[in-house]
Amino acid sequence: MSVKDKNTFDAIVIGSGISGGWSAKELTEKGLKTLLLDRGRDVKHVTDYPTAMHNPWNFPHGGQVPLELRKEYKIASKNFIFTEATSHFLTKDEEQAYIQEKPYDWIRAYHVGGRSLLWGRHTQRWSDFDFTGPARDGFAVDWPIRYKDVAPWYSYVEKFVGISGNKDGLETLPDGDFIKPYELSCVEKHFGQVLKNKYTDRHVIIARTANLSQADKIHMSVGRSQCQNRTLCERGCPYGGYFSSNSATLPAAYKTGNLTLKTYAIAHSIIYDEKKNKAIGVRVVNALTHEMEEYFASIIFVNASPLATNLILLNSISSRFPNGLGNDSGILGTHMAFHSYRGRITAEYDGDLAYKTEGKRPTSGYIPRFRNVYQQETDFLRGYASNLSASRVIENAKDLVGESLKQSLLAQKLGNWHINVGMMGETIPKAHSTIRLDKQLKDKYGIPQLRVSVGYDENDEKMLKDFHQQFTEMYEAAGFKNIQPIDTKRLPGNENHEMGGVRMGKDPKTSMLNAFNQMHHCKNVFVTDGSCMTSTSTQNPSLTYMALTARAVDYAIREKKKRNL
Repeated sequence: MSVKDKNTFDAIVIGSGISGGWSAKELTEKGLKTLLLDRGRDVKHVTDYPTAMHNPWNFPHGGQVPLELRKEYKIASKNFIFTEATSHFLTKDEEQAYIQEKPYDWIRAYHVGGRSLLWGRHTQRWSDFDFTGPARDGFAVDWPIRYKDVAPWYSYVEKFVGISGNKDGLETLPDGDFIKPYELSCVEKHFGQVLKNKYTDRHVIIARTANLSQADKIHMSVGRSQCQNRTLCERGCPYGGYFSSNSATLPAAYKTGNLTLKTYAIAHSIIYDEKKNKAIGVRVVNALTHEMEEYFASIIFVNASPLATNLILLNSISSRFPNGLGNDSGILGTHMAFHSYRGRITAEYDGDLAYKTEGKRPTSGYIPRFRNVYQQETDFLRGYASNLSASRVIENAKDLVGESLKQSLLAQKLGNWHINVGMMGETIPKAHSTIRLDKQLKDKYGIPQLRVSVGYDENDEKMLKDFHQQFTEMYEAAGFKNIQPIDTKRLPGNENHEMGGVRMGKDPKTSMLNAFNQMHHCKNVFVTDGSCMTSTSTQNPSLTYMALTARAVDYAIREKKKRNL
């Protein structure tokens, strides 16, 4: 067998995160011998979660990362998830240098499973208000799909993932196929009742989350069990209580016998055959030897995460595509967008003091978007959703140590309720929000560095101001005191919801992908991670990535059977 024959598969998937795991699962279950490429080390479910069962006293530095090590993670250390319990799942700066033309925190997790081990797990469906947003206000291009196109695929992935939630009957937030929901605290319910009495369009619900509040047969089939409500998800869950590639999609793919995993394989570019007029494989830099390797397949799914996917496609240059694979339109790497997490507002409540919160839950309250939904009513475009939590803590315990802390814990003297709401705002994809390849600078593997020019604009500032104004008004109506509006100053990228650059659309002149995530000008390449997004919505995007991926694989298999690929 020649090297080429040995390195030839039916399909190649680049990246093993949330969308890449789904690509691998769906392709292998449909009978395709599939190669999964990941640039980092393997992380095996259960055995490679070193801190999953640690108690607080098991950490040598009390959870804090020592200063010398923190210096190696200047970007990742800005993210709230960076602790002594999780630093091994995040990426050091020197692993892949990039140029920030505007301040941008590129949070990366280079290992099998990627950020699916670290995500926040909120999994709301999009509605037609989200898919029609660009057509209504003229920013970005019209999505080539609508909610009805994705709805059956939402159901398909929800059943496998296990989504806890209520059927809330909201037009702005379609219901799904849920397992039993978690509960709101009494103060969260109080806030919801106040909003219901005062407004017609503002609702407090329990956030839908990819945690197994109950484990059904489909979940147990890959070895998962019920969530233990430990809220230590980012360490990796040995119970499989929350969804990740490692605990769910990759075990399903391995069960088929059709999956081959190649670790330490950094995708350099996609190989385009100008005689065949299609992509034939992927060039890979071996992260250990720095040697170039080539792998071949008739179908390629690119799921490297948005910035990395854009980099790979921009770096895939040929005589046919001198500006990057499929980039006849020239829009590859443009119209990048993200979610704004700059808004936060806290308060206290001295009511309901006969009650307290017991135990933990792996989710929060959620307030769906209520601005500019049915009509343009503000001086900014689009809107924001919000996460809500309210709980009571032991009074002054955070300031105590030793015997005084022990006595405080024994006394269980609880203070007022503390309320926290965080904003997740939709930003507008713009032509000047770009990522490009630097013409000279390369990373340590010889791959061009990215130049990132993505930032906030006036629309984002107006949205932040409105968020603080609206929630101050709502807090006051609920009787909350000590209201504190906060600008978190979180940079683009720091929220992990980067999107765009390889957007879907109806017209090949203004988009890279068709309605099935297939490249307009290179038909056997599909892109289903966040880079495919035409706009960002206010909902968390991961569930939509999963649904679009399963839908795209189904389409690719049908096209393959017709010999169109």
